[in-house]
Amino acid sequence: MWQERGMKKVIIRGDPGIGRGAIIEVDGEEVVCFSLDRQSSYHGGDRPQLWCTVGTEDERETFEKREFVPHFLDVVAVDAEAIDIVEKRGS
Repeated sequence: MWQERGMKKVIIRGDPGIGRGAIIEVDGEEVVCFSLDRQSSYHGGDRPQLWCTVGTEDERETFEKREFVPHFLDVVAVDAEAIDIVEKRGS
């Protein structure tokens, strides 16, 4: 699933209680959540989704300077139970 390095969009089905700057492990790869958008709260979905732009710490500057095209990021969808939380929120 997690074949190439580089920033990705991770869609987490469910809410694991993380925030922006969280460090999570997805499919054996440790990544930082640079941004986090919560979906389905407005319509009262029974299970929200978190759409996270993630990458390595080395990619933070690329994210902050917006030197990427969000529409071209690879997308990985996982259940909240399938991720390991290393740090819930950034400092």
